[in-house]
This record gives sequence, C-alpha cells and structure tokens, in this order.
Amino acid sequence: MSLPGSSPASTSEPRRAYRYYDLLLGAFVTILLCSQLIGASKIACVGGFEFGAGILFFPLSYVFGDVLTEVYGYAQSRRVVWAGFGALIFSSIMSAVVIGIPPAPAWTGQPALEAVFGGTWRITIACLIAYFAGEFVNSYVLARMKVWSQGKRLWARMIGSTIAGEAVDSLLFYPIAFLGIWPTHLVLTVMLSNYVLKVAWEVALTPLTYRVVAFLKKAEAEDYFDRDTNFSPFRL
Repeated sequence: MSLPGSSPASTSEPRRAYRYYDLLLGAFVTILLCSQLIGASKIACVGGFEFGAGILFFPLSYVFGDVLTEVYGYAQSRRVVWAGFGALIFSSIMSAVVIGIPPAPAWTGQPALEAVFGGTWRITIACLIAYFAGEFVNSYVLARMKVWSQGKRLWARMIGSTIAGEAVDSLLFYPIAFLGIWPTHLVLTVMLSNYVLKVAWEVALTPLTYRVVAFLKKAEAEDYFDRDTNFSPFRL
C-alpha cells in the first residue's frame, strides 16, 4: 500500500487494486464519447451567444483527468487517456462503416445519420490529436506541480493544468479542423471563446473536485506523488 506522499519502491511491484479506479475510467470514457458524438454536432445559442454544445460536458473529462492524476498518479491516468483514445478511434471507425453501408430502400434515416455522425476526416483527426495532446499535457503539468508544491495548493494544480491542457487542445483542434474552411478570424474567435468557457467551467467545478479528491484519497488510502515516474505518453 502506498502511503501519502510515497512512490512505489520498485517498478516491478504489482499494480494495486483500487475500489473506484475502474468506475472513474468508465465514467471518463463515457463523458468523452458522449461529448464528441452528441455535443459536437450542435451549435447552441444562449442569450445571443453561440457556442458548441459539447463544451458544456467535454471539460468534465479534464476534471476526471485531474482527479485521476492527483489521487492515483500520472501512470494510472495515462492508462485512462489511452482507453479514451482507443474508444474515440473505434467510434470513428464504426461511424464511418455504418454510414458507408448502403441503406435499405425503405429506410429514410440516412441523411439524419450522416448529419449527426458523419464528421469530416479533418474534424476526426483534429479531435484525436487535440484530445491526445491536451489530456497528456494536463496530467503532466498537474503531476509535476504536485511534486513542486509538495502536495499543497491543489486549486493551483487543477487550474494550472487545465489552462495548459485546454490551451493545447484548442490550439490544435480548431486550426486542424477548420482553418481554410472558416475565415481565419472566425477560427480564432471561436477558439478563444470556447477556450475561455472551458477553463471557466472547470474553475467553477473546483469546490466539487476538492470534495471528490478528498473522498478518493481517504477511500483508496492513496495520494500518489510522481517523483520517479517515466512521463512518456507511449507506455501502459
């Protein structure tokens, strides 16, 4: 069992079994898929302000990333990021295959299916690249800040890692997906406004995140510090 502030003495030690880790993994992947498959297809308008509906829920994946890294460490969070990446790839392939299958003559739902799940290859690639880079930056920054701060000022780690992770996500997604399709000023405007909204939304959730982190640290008897962690994203 790892004590608060400790790291495993050897990388050969068996991975601990946690009570809530698998539930968090499942919730993370669910939020990620729903945000991309449901939220991304709608442009909402509230009070005259237009935004992608997905930003209401996608930032929750960063909240989960913060919780996982803070409690279980970067290596455990890395497994969850890879699980989400695999789920996004599979959903993209499945969407393309299902849409590409010729519909039955009596079935009239093909246009609706294409409108909801028929994203262009640019948007799909942008989503995968931005997610992969943004989530790993988020986890890396939080893990490093935890060691630097000796476990103090959790709020600063969560907000700081979100600012960095969401910045990388936004800087990659919007230009890859829309530059050359939308006017450049529109790409920059949407990128900046959505970035501010996503960060603000996660800042607003900070008090709740504090409670979740405190509960998990006590329930799992874990408060991992990444002092000797290999931060390569290409390890499981």
